[in-house]
Amino acid sequence: MMRIAVLAGALLLTAATAPVPDPRLAPVDPELRPMASIILQAQQNGAQFTPPKPGVLPDGIVERRLPARNGQPPVTAYVINADADAAKSPRGAILFIHGGGFISGDARDNLTALRSLAARLDCVIVSAQYRLATVAPFPAPMEDNYTALKWLYDEAALLGVDRRRIALLGGSAGGGIAAMVSLAARDRKQVPIAFQALVYPMLDDRTGTSRPVPPTIGQIIWTARQNREGWKAMLGRAPGGAAVPAGAVPARVADLKGLPPTFIGVGSIDLFADEDIDFARRLVNAAVPTELLVVPGAYHGFELIVPKSQVSQQFTTALEAALARALAPETRK
Repeated sequence: MMRIAVLAGALLLTAATAPVPDPRLAPVDPELRPMASIILQAQQNGAQFTPPKPGVLPDGIVERRLPARNGQPPVTAYVINADADAAKSPRGAILFIHGGGFISGDARDNLTALRSLAARLDCVIVSAQYRLATVAPFPAPMEDNYTALKWLYDEAALLGVDRRRIALLGGSAGGGIAAMVSLAARDRKQVPIAFQALVYPMLDDRTGTSRPVPPTIGQIIWTARQNREGWKAMLGRAPGGAAVPAGAVPARVADLKGLPPTFIGVGSIDLFADEDIDFARRLVNAAVPTELLVVPGAYHGFELIVPKSQVSQQFTTALEAALARALAPETRK
């Protein structure tokens, strides 16, 4: 999720000329509009983004090598705020899954922000360095994160975690993979998931392919073209076709019954707005407790790019409140 903010900063620095009036800005929230103008200008100028190399691990974060599972390779994971001494009063835990369109991103990009989140929520957070789809398509990215989930569940006592309070959290492609992991956990019946928080999740390969995108959405940060590239890598085939691998596209899974309580948040002009709203509707129809937050005039990654705006603060507050409720001890629910 933090990678979106880094991308926006890179686009800002590479904008060659001053922003000019653009009709695509009309539906954007006024507080988000100045950065949107800069981003659109940079995109038009063909700005290129080279991700920075991750530095040393922040204090208090431990790197673990998780053993291979069911024919999958070992997985590197980062553990935040674990405390074996908390076994007498175990806390909730989050498996965080980073974004990047399935084709980019690094678990180390988010560790400082996740450390702050873990402190605010008084929970343990684990984040896996999963294989990107450019290296290994589905099911590899999902399976790597499932390996981290299963490890978190199996080692809960050593981590000071209450097995009954494990949540999934992911943004963009990370939200899409979180939904895949949640479906796999439901079907495999090995790990009970208490909650899933999906932040503008990437759920449907048909968006921008077999389903046209309205001209007012999906113009800022993440576009239909980029979406096609990401899904092509994940599926190992052209997206939007008649058939996809089972479990690879959450929006195409027919039965959503039995999934955990869910939070979905998305901006109204995000490329994923329609697919996220539809997924939330289907969850409600499947009797899954679901909270849907659609932020007017907000584009992809808005709360990371303009964190001090009113809509960003409201969004972040709602997300963290939902997580806090899900991770609270049974006596507080």
